[in-house]
Amino acid sequence: MKVAIVHYWLVGMRGGERVLEELVKLYPQADLFTHVADREKLSDLLKDRPITETFIAKLPGARRHYQKYLGLMPRALEELDLSGYDLVLSSESGPAKGVIVPPGTPHICYTHSPMRYIWDQYSAYSARLSWLGQVYFSHLSHRLRTWDVCSAARVDKFVANSSFVAQRIQRYYHREALVVHPPVDLESYHLPNQAAERGHYLFVSELVPYKKADLVIEAFRGLDRKLLVVGDGEQRAELERNLPSNVQLLGRVSAEELPGLYQSAKALIFPAEEDFGIVPVEAMACGTPVLAYARGGVRDSVINDRTGLFFEDQSTTSIADAIERFEAAQFDPSDISDHASGFGAERFRREFSGVVDTVLSDWAV
Repeated sequence: MKVAIVHYWLVGMRGGERVLEELVKLYPQADLFTHVADREKLSDLLKDRPITETFIAKLPGARRHYQKYLGLMPRALEELDLSGYDLVLSSESGPAKGVIVPPGTPHICYTHSPMRYIWDQYSAYSARLSWLGQVYFSHLSHRLRTWDVCSAARVDKFVANSSFVAQRIQRYYHREALVVHPPVDLESYHLPNQAAERGHYLFVSELVPYKKADLVIEAFRGLDRKLLVVGDGEQRAELERNLPSNVQLLGRVSAEELPGLYQSAKALIFPAEEDFGIVPVEAMACGTPVLAYARGGVRDSVINDRTGLFFEDQSTTSIADAIERFEAAQFDPSDISDHASGFGAERFRREFSGVVDTVLSDWAV
């Protein structure tokens, strides 16, 4: 079977690219298509694959400033020649699903998220632009929304990475989606070999506004509790200017260091509304409870009062209340880790291949 996999862009190894790796393991004969590929920033599995780039890659500065060519990406996708393929898989977060697939070829779209910056987070993205940028982005987003909805009709089956994303697919595209949770690297994240003293709370994320690191830090101001913040980003300088003495910014840490930080944490604080959220599953795999904002994909992974606690508002008061409730409760690290084991790569490959088999069987009929 000749398979094409279309991914939005390949410029690093984040959650979407980890899903792509599992798709490549399922279909090792597949050809990859993307707008821009920077092979030096890819895993060995991906960089050694045949990769076809759209014309976006030939534009000036595209390796670093590919997102500035967002308005040209729909046309670039439609110019890809996918004739001769028996199956097309698209991996959607930026524009990827809008390819034109030949008659008789099924198209399955794994959706990490409908494009946030033109839909539910449009206002937040726009607010960070200059007034001229806002004018341009307003016109561009209006056109992209129309194209995004129209191109959804080109997909035969949507697969969402969470129930939250499935709801957004229904809202924006009026299409039903199956849910297959993304794979989490459970080999790297597990219970400590011996009982570890859990002495700090932990926040792990990019330091950008919607991740709400500022709220977590303010919630710890005046508390007799230690908070470690892992991550870097545009907010770091601002956060450092007025940092409480019980909060430490660690910046980026290595993949080897992160499991130990999870294993020695009392709990992970997760205040963002995410499409799914890999970080909570990594923490739970280490037996660490998660105190999470009760919205988004985290509702698929965290079980309230068993593997963590939910709080209802993105506010310092709500976070502080969750900490107080957490310290009055008891959690079983082994039970939490066992729950997280259901989000591994093998489960993802099994469930996604089952979706593909069903679609191909329906097409054969």
